[in-house]
Amino acid sequence: MYEILNKYKDAQDIKKMSYAQLDVFAEEIRQLLIDKVSKTGGHLASNLGVVELTLSLYNAFDFTKDKIVWDVGHQAYVHKILTGRKDKFDSLKKYGGISGFPKKEESSFDMFQTGHSSTSISAALGMARARDLRNEKHEVVAVIGDGALTGGMALEALNDVGYKKTKLVVILNDNEMSIGKNVGGLSTYLSKLRADPTYNKFKRDFDTTLRKIPSIGKGVAESIEKIKDGIKQVIVPSMLFEDMGITYLGPIDGHNIKELTKVMSMAKSINEPVIIHVVTKKGKGYSYAENNPGKFHGIGPFDCDSGEICSVSGENYSGTFGNELLRLAKENKNIVAITAAMRDGTGLSKFAEKFPERFFDVGIAEQHAVTLAAGLATEGLKPVFAVYSTFLQRAYDQVLHDVCIQNLPVIFAIDRAGIVGEDGETHQGVFDISYLSHMPNLTIMSPKCLDELRYMLGWAVKQKFPIAIRYPRGGDHSNVSLEPLKEFAKGRWEIVYSDKENNNHKKVVVIASGKMIQHAFLAKDKLAQLPVSLTIVNACFIKPIDKELIKDFAEKNYDIITIEDNVIHGGFGSAVLQYVSTLNSTSKIVNLGFKDEFITHGSVDILYKLYGLDASGIADSIRKLI
Repeated sequence: MYEILNKYKDAQDIKKMSYAQLDVFAEEIRQLLIDKVSKTGGHLASNLGVVELTLSLYNAFDFTKDKIVWDVGHQAYVHKILTGRKDKFDSLKKYGGISGFPKKEESSFDMFQTGHSSTSISAALGMARARDLRNEKHEVVAVIGDGALTGGMALEALNDVGYKKTKLVVILNDNEMSIGKNVGGLSTYLSKLRADPTYNKFKRDFDTTLRKIPSIGKGVAESIEKIKDGIKQVIVPSMLFEDMGITYLGPIDGHNIKELTKVMSMAKSINEPVIIHVVTKKGKGYSYAENNPGKFHGIGPFDCDSGEICSVSGENYSGTFGNELLRLAKENKNIVAITAAMRDGTGLSKFAEKFPERFFDVGIAEQHAVTLAAGLATEGLKPVFAVYSTFLQRAYDQVLHDVCIQNLPVIFAIDRAGIVGEDGETHQGVFDISYLSHMPNLTIMSPKCLDELRYMLGWAVKQKFPIAIRYPRGGDHSNVSLEPLKEFAKGRWEIVYSDKENNNHKKVVVIASGKMIQHAFLAKDKLAQLPVSLTIVNACFIKPIDKELIKDFAEKNYDIITIEDNVIHGGFGSAVLQYVSTLNSTSKIVNLGFKDEFITHGSVDILYKLYGLDASGIADSIRKLI
């Protein structure tokens, strides 16, 4: 089945293959990806689209000395297969297995650890300038998608590249455009012509000679330049890069290894920055992924023959948010929704279809999204920015400066807050409480269950100050049933469970936020025979905290355990601890959360257990108090 793949040893084998063999190799890799990802889940469509592109990169460059940086990195599976990790794909994204993104500790070929968008050109440029300072001669390549190019950081890097003329090869992987035969042939010809060293030398020499002709030389040269630029604006797909000082080659058929290899080899000979525009088909070679690349972008285990996901979970927080926002928008015409290229992931698909004029997808541009929301809010609208926790941190300054200072009524719907599991360090949403809680004017909330999110969102759209609502990936624990809080008073918490006080029992109050309430209830059932009077409090407001209730428990000599799906440093528990320290209380306080370290990839259940935040871990913490 894998005739070439089973014999493959290392990247040098690629350079020994004919183009016919490389085409067969590409299909074998594609089949391996489908087979492995169907069992583990992962980013399939994007990787199917870059098979030939990756093989061409390894054919044209030598990455034992050349360096490559993958933007985001979710499309680096083929790169991993080619660099000695083929036999580890059964462990993809599992705890202790290989990551779904480039990871320096995994391989010397992973030059830069990525997971967020639009960073590759900046990182690669830094490597290129380090090379030049050391008088080294290797190549540096950045691979960036057309979606990632919408990020401001990518454009900032391109501006710097073009200004300083640092030698760098940027591969622009465009998987949103189709490419016709005629366009492909013409663009390949133009790229060959413009990359040819003889042509470029002739162009420079001709211009220099022409300008030396007395009286008329300079004027003729400038006229020719204007004519040339006008023609190029028409026949060259994009002059943006040329105008920035970067040589543009393309667009090239991203599934033609022979043409890709030739153009990449030419780019190496150009002693200035080059951008190669490559057009690929997302999901290439697997019809289900080609027809529905969004579904197969990041997918769980699925059936190869039918393309259907093996197990479909029930209602989740993203869907609940999207449905409730849609319902509220039907009643309130001032509600508008914003996303940064995450329409489906954040549950806004239905909203976009129903209210296209009130829906704004700004691309991968979180900073712009936040300040756009601020501008909308100044005009009396009610903007709701739905964003993953890990991506909101990219817009820290805009939240603080453009929203909070002006106390604008923007709602941040923070999806994937807390542990997200298999995507690992770059995607775990365990920092948002810490980076938001010190911002004046910002209220932070978290629902303990799906239904509570509906009521919380309904309350938030009626307020006149900024609010962040954080909620986790997935749904509720099926064996925990909680009654949602339906009415809210800012900074007031809810007692959801309380034993009768017993003088012979240790009094402990567990104050938990969000889904951690469900974990606390599961822990409660493990303490039935212990001498403890237990109370569980729903900290539906993470900020402001309920000082009155905390003071009441402290005065009654309750020991306090806080639980949060966030790092302990600067988190919710820290705020409780800081306040109790002002009360001259003898209460013991234990903060449960994540340590001051980055959290690796693995299933959510394994990671909760590892950090003592599952039911057993919480129960053990309570036992230690009594």
